[in-house]
Amino acid sequence: MTLSGILLHIGRVALAAFFVLAAVNKIMNFDATTIGMAEVGLEPAAVLLPMVIALEGLGGLSIALAHRRAWISAAVLAVFTLATNAFFHRFWELDGLMGQLELSLFFKNVAIAGGLVYISAHLYRHSNRLEN
Repeated sequence: MTLSGILLHIGRVALAAFFVLAAVNKIMNFDATTIGMAEVGLEPAAVLLPMVIALEGLGGLSIALAHRRAWISAAVLAVFTLATNAFFHRFWELDGLMGQLELSLFFKNVAIAGGLVYISAHLYRHSNRLEN
């Protein structure tokens, strides 16, 4: 394996771990997460939360294992990650330190989504080479 292959593997697994661990955290804190989702208007939270857990957990595992269609998981998780900003990191509504914190978290998600898009493009290109 080349250095670039090793680095791509490390990056892919790191991004995937973020989502797998997020899914585990949501399972471990199911009731509190349901309440948090409902508080920001994501209803019915009790129905949506299992779907979010499945998306993060299975999507993350797909990326970590470089499943043949993992590029789709990476693309979907990129969109999901950006969409969460509209509900959970509304920095424009806050002042002071809380506004700064939410701004930082907002752009953390933008960076994660960027990494996912990069991984998606790489995996898509790689999967097309394997099929041809």
